[in-house]
Amino acid sequence: MALALALGKRPELLLLDEPLASLDPLARRQFLQELMEAAAAEGVTVILSSRLIGDLERVCDHLVILNHGRVQVDGAIEDLLATHRMLLRPRLGEDGISDAGLQVISAHHGERQSALWVRGVVGPLPGGWQVQKPGLEELVLAYLDRPITHPEPALEASAQ
Repeated sequence: MALALALGKRPELLLLDEPLASLDPLARRQFLQELMEAAAAEGVTVILSSRLIGDLERVCDHLVILNHGRVQVDGAIEDLLATHRMLLRPRLGEDGISDAGLQVISAHHGERQSALWVRGVVGPLPGGWQVQKPGLEELVLAYLDRPITHPEPALEASAQ
């Protein structure tokens, strides 16, 4: 009902904050289908925040990942998936890709395996690395698991 009311005003932009949070899977699917049909028919731009990544993957073409109020990555989903890879190999230390020209997004070194999320063009790698393409959920989790490297701004600075 709320979607019908919002679209009835013929907006150019529709901001939806967690509209799927309290819906069961069938209701989520129906809501997203109706939303996308209405947006296409009316030419409405939809900005949708959600923690349900699988649902976003089916309907979104652009992704912005926020973590602690900071943009971690921003781009077309197809481009983001094309430029990110997960590198796996047996645990042998943390050497081997520092000179490969890749941006390491997230690194996990377990007892038996090392896994690195990287951004960039993956060329030949030394030492038995396996390269895997990510799914959207894996990509989002890698950015959310990433340590925040920029300090939070002071309240005084943000108020100015």
